[in-house]
Amino acid sequence: MDRLMALGYDCREMLKADLEEVKAILPEAFGIVVRSRFRIDRAFLDTAQKLAFVARSGVGTEHIALEHAALRGVQVFTSPEGSRDTVGEHTIGLLLMLMNNLARADREVRQGEWIRGGNRGYEIKGKTVGIIGYGNMGQAFARRLQGFGCTVVAYDKYKDDYGNEFAQAVSLAELQERADIVSLHIPYEHDNHHLVNREYIDGFKKPFWLVNTARGLVVNTVDLVEALGKGKVRGAALDVIEYEDQSFVHLDPKKMPHPFQRLLDNPNVVLNPHIAGWSYEAEDGHARTLADKIEAHFHSSK
Repeated sequence: MDRLMALGYDCREMLKADLEEVKAILPEAFGIVVRSRFRIDRAFLDTAQKLAFVARSGVGTEHIALEHAALRGVQVFTSPEGSRDTVGEHTIGLLLMLMNNLARADREVRQGEWIRGGNRGYEIKGKTVGIIGYGNMGQAFARRLQGFGCTVVAYDKYKDDYGNEFAQAVSLAELQERADIVSLHIPYEHDNHHLVNREYIDGFKKPFWLVNTARGLVVNTVDLVEALGKGKVRGAALDVIEYEDQSFVHLDPKKMPHPFQRLLDNPNVVLNPHIAGWSYEAEDGHARTLADKIEAHFHSSK
């Protein structure tokens, strides 16, 4: 807000306002800064006839009517740069927890159990890590894998010539042939709904560890549970869950479908409440990134 006010904007903080209160000021709004609490649909956008931009503090835009925004000439900004470092670090943390049984061992010791052999881990060294999606988050994760002595390959259907010193660009078929570890860093959109399903998992030559810090709906939970039971997936670390609500802030384990209960009961599963990109540093990072983009787009000639 400080940056935008310095540029001459009249900023209204409405973090706790309900939808009707927000809609009441939309006809005069030049821009809005949002997270994921409200659906920015066609009706929402058409209420704001003077709207020039939507600034999404974060990455996902599945709740924003992007095509209609484009037709209206409304610029949509996102801020993946603001949380890529924390997602990269967090993904490393989840992978280490998963492959070394850290969460399980901690729970057992707290319960008075001292199980050493049953909690022996595997090294990342010597493994091939496959990254699905090589944008800001995938590249941040690849950077942090340096020093582990592993091979890193990446597949990104949205890009060409994206390999770099941290990861070799390969086809999906080659990644499925080689990967021991798979980390998801792709956006949620219609084409990616339940991308990781039975057929996709069966396409991998070797059993693998799966990490998902992208979006819950990218993974078919029913098929993942089945693959865990068969040993096709050796373990899963999930920062995001298919059954989260739209704003990603609520999930009641007691009311979840049976497949989620199967995840809870599986000792080879690590679960998080969608926090991989939500460090204290990332909060400031998203704000700075959006302010930079708004200033560059609307004020660069001044």
